This record gives sequence, structure tokens and C-alpha cells, in this order.
Amino acid sequence: MAETVKCATRDAYGKTLVELGEQNDKILVLDADLAAATKTGMFKKAFPERFIDVGIAEGNLMGVAAGLAATGHIVFASSFAMFAAGRAFEQVRNSIGYPHLNVKIGATHAGISVGEDGASHQCCEDIALMRTIPGMVILNPADDIEARACVLAAAAHDGPVYMRFGRLAVPRVFDESYQFEIGKGAVLTEGTDVTIIATGLMVNEALLAAESLKADGISARVVNMATIKPIDRDIIVDSAQKTGAIVTAEEHSVLGGLGGAVAEVVCETVPVPVLRVGVEDVFGKSGPALELLHIFGLDAAHIAEKAKQAVALKK
Repeated sequence: MAETVKCATRDAYGKTLVELGEQNDKILVLDADLAAATKTGMFKKAFPERFIDVGIAEGNLMGVAAGLAATGHIVFASSFAMFAAGRAFEQVRNSIGYPHLNVKIGATHAGISVGEDGASHQCCEDIALMRTIPGMVILNPADDIEARACVLAAAAHDGPVYMRFGRLAVPRVFDESYQFEIGKGAVLTEGTDVTIIATGLMVNEALLAAESLKADGISARVVNMATIKPIDRDIIVDSAQKTGAIVTAEEHSVLGGLGGAVAEVVCETVPVPVLRVGVEDVFGKSGPALELLHIFGLDAAHIAEKAKQAVALKK
């Protein structure tokens, strides 16, 4: 693991947009009156002629993005996850997904770690929504290094991509040598007793959980799953075969997200115990981000406890 550096993935998103803008004049960026928060303001400052603020009109945001993509541009459309995936779902489905247009949705402020903004803004349903759209790629980076790699990969991909970024500054997991590929998971630590498959800010927590499990004599394999769709079936099957039990960890509802995607693969191929760490069937609430993550069980301690339960189910 790399040195302890903390950075919000939304910051890496903004910086990488500027990098892309310098390389390709077909890059356009759209926002819905949240450029300071989504960090697309960095692109606006560098390339004002290629930035459009549509105002607080997320459905229109996606419609305009679709129209511009149809003219041959690579379009990044940004807003908070609650608005990009929730409020604009119909336009994302019908205007972007159905014609398979080259629009990249940069959804920031996802999950419980939005903190004080509370339940109305803490989107824990977006992955589930986007998974149902045919052809939609879903990327959920663990840190700023991976966030940059995801944005570059999204720009190079032909078709719609949903990228999920956080508000909270999170520890760096990777170093500059990290190689990202859409559709591929990455084994971060090897283990024989249980596999922890994590995504987003839960990857660092999974690594901490794996370390703590050593005291109980449990060897945990940790897999980073930045691509939720298309899911890396091979690494899931390999993990199920090698460890015989799986725990998933995500800052998202336990319904329809990473846990559901992994369970589907496991049930179809190598049935083993699968336990999920995530937001239960409840809404979030307002409070400091780190405290909320603990309250909702989105931490290393809860992952470790689930891992012990999963190992016990093997017996």
C-alpha cells in the first residue's frame, strides 16, 4: 500500500478533466449549477468555451449531453449522484443509454459520506439504478489515483459510463504504477480463508480489516472492484474457489449494488457463503461523515466481523 495521502476522488475528477481537455478538443464538460462542488469548475476555468452550465435542470443536463455526443463530442455531464442517477434517470436511460451515446456521467457526493447534507443527498441507490441500464459501464474508484485512471479510461471507452466520486478525502490505496482496466478487478492481498471484495472508499477499510483478522488466525484475500459493471466474473469465481467464502463491502445499499452483482455470479458458478457489508434497507441521516460511516457499519471492524461469520458458515 502507498504512503498515507488523503484526497477526495472528486478532486481527481476535476484535475483529470483539465488534463483531458488539454489533449483533446472534442472533450466537453456540462454541469448543473454545482461546478464548485463537483470540481468541474477546474475545467471551466481552463476551457470556458467548452463548458456549459445548464442550471438546476438535471434532466436537461442529460438531454443536452446526449445531443452534443451525437455530434461526435466526448461529453462529461456532472452533478451530485442523487440528481445524476435519481432525478435524471429517465433521460439517462432513454437519451443516453438507449442510443448508446458517448456520454460520461460524473456523479459526485455519492453515499453516506456526504455527511451533513443528510438523507436527501446521500445517494445509496445509484449503482443499483445504473446497473439496470443496458450497456452502461459503472466505475467506482477507491482513491484519487484510481479516480484519474477511471476518468481516462471512461474517455477512451466508446459508450456511456457512470463514474461515482466521493466528497470525503480518503486514504490513498495505490501508487503511480497502478494500472486500471475497465472490467478487471485487482487482488490487493492474498489469503486462503475468506475473500473481501470491496469498492470505493471501502477498499481501504477492507485492507485494514484483513490486517486485523490476522490476530484471529484468518487469512483474507482482498479484491478491489472498481468496475461494478461489467463485473469481473473471473476474479469472483477464482476467489470463491480459493477461499470458499466472500464478503462484499460498499458505500451503497446492500440491495442491487456490488453485493448483488457478486452474489449473482457466485450463485451461477461456485456457490459459497456471501455476506454483504453496506447500507441496510434504510435512509441515511445528517452528521459528520466519519461518524456516519461508523454508525452505518461501513468500516473495517464491521467488515472483519462479517468475515468471521462467513468463515464460520463454511464449517
